[in-house]
This record gives sequence, structure tokens and C-alpha cells, in this order.
Amino acid sequence: MGVELEDKRSLTFDVQGIDQRMLFGQNDVFLRIIETRFPVKIVARGDKVLLEGPALDVAQVERVLKDLATRIGQGDYITEQYLNYAIAMVREGGAGPAPEISTEALLTNSLKKTIKPKTVGQTKYVNAVDKHDLVFSIGPAGTGKTYLACAMAVAELKAKRVNRIVFTRPAVEAGESLGFLPGDIRAKVDPYLRPVYDALYDMLQPDKIRNLLEMGVIEIAPLAFMRGRTLNEAFVVLDEAQNTTNPQMKMFLTRIGESSKAVITGDITQIDLPDNRNSGLITVQKILKNTTGIKFVYLTEKDVIRHQLVQKIIKAYERFEASRKKS
Repeated sequence: MGVELEDKRSLTFDVQGIDQRMLFGQNDVFLRIIETRFPVKIVARGDKVLLEGPALDVAQVERVLKDLATRIGQGDYITEQYLNYAIAMVREGGAGPAPEISTEALLTNSLKKTIKPKTVGQTKYVNAVDKHDLVFSIGPAGTGKTYLACAMAVAELKAKRVNRIVFTRPAVEAGESLGFLPGDIRAKVDPYLRPVYDALYDMLQPDKIRNLLEMGVIEIAPLAFMRGRTLNEAFVVLDEAQNTTNPQMKMFLTRIGESSKAVITGDITQIDLPDNRNSGLITVQKILKNTTGIKFVYLTEKDVIRHQLVQKIIKAYERFEASRKKS
């Protein structure tokens, strides 16, 4: 085996006069994180960074740092979450993700913070909804499937491109009994729709949401309530679609009316249907795969925007499931 070449190089980062702490992190914490991921010594001196280590690793660290600088130049700030994402993308494909992530805000939420895609996969998801009337977003927990669908729906409503928003979910009991929950039907199904409420409350003031719900401009209902309806000029979101049966999926898709958009989200690794019933989300991929005007977007653990441990948990479960299938 040959000896891997060592490399030393000095980089200068002057991102339009931005405080270098934005790039390097408070007390250079981002540089220290990078050092734990690569066998490279990093020394920061003013706006310069000195790199020393194996040539391939030094080149990758340089690409990571330049990607962070690009992201700051786009008007965003760096988080540990984004740093880990950039490292993963550079290691996998050789290039950082910043140029491929949309910088356009979908919405400004109730706390005056902008909502926009945070990963390449999320950008593809948002672009797909912009260009297609029917989009399936399939991926693991934490990839922003429901949250971004809510943001896009509210943005369409505010722009008056639709007249109402309809959120729906199949009320499937994931190891719990719906029948024993107290209250009327709304009290029973609301817990299943809580993630939709949580997203909406992050985007609109509570009194605004109440008014829109009372007027029927926003409707949140279990999937069974969609039967027999035609949804015109609406932004319709079917969440947790992995728990639809094949007849339910067909029923929902045939509700879509004129001037409407529909987004179907789901995670096919978390199906709560009984074993003897096929998931409508799995079957529909085979039926509509090559249908013009319909787009399937697949998110992965790299698009997870929750705690970084969620990515590790998803990968661990994938390895476990793969080993079970082999045994």
C-alpha cells in the first residue's frame, strides 16, 4: 500500500464582512466538530483557516467550509444540524448542498421567522408541488413532509390561489384503541390530527386559525369524512398516507376537483395497518408511477431536520430490518 499524501493549505474567508463566528461557530465550535469527523488539524487565524492532514480529507474539509460560506452568503445562518448535513453531502457526492437548496421563503410564520426548505430533498419537494397538481412525498419521520405541506398550503391560501385548505388523515390506531378515548367523534380523532394543528399554530396566530376553522376555510378531518365529496379550488393534504388501504387511497385521489392541488405524505416504514391489509401508499407507487402530472418525491434520513440523533435512529432501524430479512 502507498502512503497517503499529506496536504497543508491556507484558506481565506471574507464573507461580505460577516462576523467569522457565523462561519466558525462560537469559540470555533464548528471547526472542532469538523475535526472530529475528519483526520485534519484546523487552525483559525482571523479570517484565515489553516488545514493540515491527508490530502483527500483536507480537500473535503475545504469543500465543507466553502459550502458554509456559501450558505451564509445566501443570507442563512449555520447550525450544527446544517453542518452535519453538509459534511454528509460532501462525503457522499463531493459537493456541498448550499447551491442546490432554495433560498426563497415559503412563508413568514407567526414569530416572524421565514419557513423555507433546509435540505436538497426538501427543495425538490417544494419545487415538485409548485410544478405539479398531485405530489407524493415519501420518507422517514422528521423530514418535514407534513410541516412543509402545511406551509405551502397556507402560502397558497394567502396568495389567493386556492379558496380553502383541507387536511386529512386516516384514523388508524397505532397500538392504541380509538374506541376507548373519551368524548365525541371530534375529541376522538383530534389526537390523530394533532401534528397538523401544531404546524398551523407555528404559522398563523391562534385567533386567525380559529376564525378560518369556523368559516370552513381550513378543514381538518379524518379521511372517512372525505367520501362522496369533490374538492374544488382547494389545497388538500393527506397525511400519514401509509395507513390508507387501497380503496381509501383511490377514494381520496378521486376527490380532487378543478383548480386544486393535493399533497400526499407518508412513511412506508411505519405502517400501522393489520398485516393482512396492503398499504395504499405502497400500491399507488406502482399504479401511478409513470402518470403525467403526478410527481413522487422520496426523502431520506439525510433530510431529517429534527435532533441529529433521529438520523442515527433511522439508520439503526434500517440496519436492523435488513438483518431480519436476511435471517
